[in-house]
Amino acid sequence: MRKIKARSYSDSNRPQLKWVVNYREDGKRKRKFYETKEAAQNFANDKNGELISKGREHAEFPEWLRIMAQECDDKLNAFGKTIADATAHFIAHLQTIKKSCKVAELMDEVIAAKKKACGKKQRPASEDYILDLDVRLGRFVKDFGERIVATITPLEIEDWLTGLKDERTGGHLSPQSRGNYARVLSVAFGYAVKRRYAPANPIKEIQKATSDGKPGILTVEQTAALLEKASPEILPYIAIGAFAGLRAKEIERLDWRDISFEENEIAVSSENKTGERHVDILPNLREWLLPVRKHSGKVMPDNFRKHFDQAREAAGITEWPDNALRHSFASYHLKHFGNDGLTKLQMGHWRDSDVLFGHYRRAVTRRNAERYWSVKPTETKKVVQFVKVS
Repeated sequence: MRKIKARSYSDSNRPQLKWVVNYREDGKRKRKFYETKEAAQNFANDKNGELISKGREHAEFPEWLRIMAQECDDKLNAFGKTIADATAHFIAHLQTIKKSCKVAELMDEVIAAKKKACGKKQRPASEDYILDLDVRLGRFVKDFGERIVATITPLEIEDWLTGLKDERTGGHLSPQSRGNYARVLSVAFGYAVKRRYAPANPIKEIQKATSDGKPGILTVEQTAALLEKASPEILPYIAIGAFAGLRAKEIERLDWRDISFEENEIAVSSENKTGERHVDILPNLREWLLPVRKHSGKVMPDNFRKHFDQAREAAGITEWPDNALRHSFASYHLKHFGNDGLTKLQMGHWRDSDVLFGHYRRAVTRRNAERYWSVKPTETKKVVQFVKVS
């Protein structure tokens, strides 16, 4: 045990101080200055007495632990921190984890809370909002469900968001779609912070995804090739997406009984309070649907992914833009018909139409829009894909 001593000291700025005592306290190096040797020595003796007392208490202190403590102390000194600082920090971290819960439990709790009356108006969240939370948070749970919420890092979430792919097409999600996932995750982790399941919201440290504001759409040639290569099972899905602009979820719910060839319209049901809307069956869509129509049954086929991937690969489309069919419809419809209100009505957009149509309007040329609405099946396609009406 190194003995603490009083040592002579000289400083031109403080000439009255002649003696110094170097010592450690609470893991930190300290110094005390004195004008007389006697005062310095008395302090050193007191400190040595404390060391002897503590030495007796820790006579069994193992050598490996002393070595570890010294190594850790040296590493922490580079950051101006001590073993005591590190211990306090880690204990706080462990206490947070102890109060935390699994990601799957958090997501269930968040959705349950949103279903109850909340907010200034004390109203439960809408069915569409709950569905959005359930789908997006559910996807996060698939990969992180068993993890403790407090242990999830911003880098892990950022890597997860970057790697997200469209579950139907296999293409990477657009920056806007990744941003939608980040938005709902921020809601969930914000709730976790409020409930003290996590020390901070990791989403706040993630850089927001940006885009150039242009929708990802198919060219006229790609659209035609996709339809020509499509099997009878997947053809209605593609045609309705491209020429009626329905959302993927809307086509999933669509039944052939919702498609009226007499009225030339599709009745699209909604899961929120906006109710049902009716979308026009334009001439070329009618021609694509008539040979494969049925009286009833789901429009979306079983083994969707298999049929869709086969059509896309056969058409030579390697990169699939996010929401390509719906975005293509919006862009070509707006340019061809030149009516914001009509396009908005067909797509079921009730909000943010100014922003939406601001970039759709610039997406295509008038000539290509005219060609798009002239894409019709060839006679060969009609014969090959004729399906007997059931």
